[in-house]
Amino acid sequence: MTSGRRRRPLSAALGATRDVIVDMSELRFADPSLMIDLAVLAQRLRAQGRTLFLRHPQPHVKRLIELVGLHRLPSVRLVLPQVAGAV
Repeated sequence: MTSGRRRRPLSAALGATRDVIVDMSELRFADPSLMIDLAVLAQRLRAQGRTLFLRHPQPHVKRLIELVGLHRLPSVRLVLPQVAGAV
């Protein structure tokens, strides 16, 4: 997704009146610019008392999220799929 194609959904998320959930389950590619956009969104949501949930990222996208530390921001929650048989 180019930065131009990201602007509309990110703008809509900024106007959200509750927590924002980003379903990443079908995202096949992510780069550092997306991580920056999500970090900025998370900071703005936090200022409004809301949380950004990053739901079910693919393993390589999850690694990028962890590499840049996006998951450590106070207003970001990483939601991983449940593993069958896990306790």
